[in-house]
Amino acid sequence: MLKHISSAQNPTIKKLIKMQSKAKARQLEDAFLIEGLREIHHAISGHYQIAELYVKESHIETMPIKELINSLPKASVTTLSDEVYSKIAYRDGTESVIAFAKAKNTTLQELQLPENPLLLIAEAPEKPGNIGALLRTADAAAVDAVIIANPKTDLYNPNIIRSSVGCVFTNQIAMASTDDVISFLQAQNIQVFSAILQEAQPYHTQDYTQATAIVVGTEATGLTTPWREASTQNIIIPMSGAIDSMNVSVAAGILTFEAKRQRGF
Repeated sequence: MLKHISSAQNPTIKKLIKMQSKAKARQLEDAFLIEGLREIHHAISGHYQIAELYVKESHIETMPIKELINSLPKASVTTLSDEVYSKIAYRDGTESVIAFAKAKNTTLQELQLPENPLLLIAEAPEKPGNIGALLRTADAAAVDAVIIANPKTDLYNPNIIRSSVGCVFTNQIAMASTDDVISFLQAQNIQVFSAILQEAQPYHTQDYTQATAIVVGTEATGLTTPWREASTQNIIIPMSGAIDSMNVSVAAGILTFEAKRQRGF
């Protein structure tokens, strides 16, 4: 039988509200919330464990919701009154379903890389929208993994899930300190191309057909010194306008798709 909650004072609802707004609450639960059928299906395809579903009562009989519930026989299902659902929903237009999912281990040791990997690394990205856009770029280019060095926000921030359109679940992702990431790349014999203005060569003149990591930093501060020291070659995107930088996700897209072009993408 389905459970039902009609009061916003219910302890479960209070917990879910905290999980939507506070990283600490997500960390304590080692879990996070996913809104929307598309995003939930991406999470299922990415082998995330969906433990619970919360469905707006008025939508429980719709075919997409029924199909989702049938695809997750081990997940508990709770219907919510429209008022209660609106309390935990982070955004509108999400097909009236929210999933409670267990977080994955994002250590470098969990990465499963092919013999000749292409990695996208972003150092200290802060804006969830930029992280989401980077993950969409990585998914479109089918890179082998995304590594976030010196992370400034947790991976399951609702804005990252939303702005990535679920690509946070379709990419292989690791998070670690810059020093640990560099040590990992060196141990794996992966060449490093850092997007840095100093002592740089135009990006299209380099060979990315071997095991490669493309590294981008924030627009405000760029990459830190360790990346300059560890870089096989610094690279730049030649620009003809008045400014010398562009959005990090745009830059990442140009660089990764050049690497994919060279690899016969």
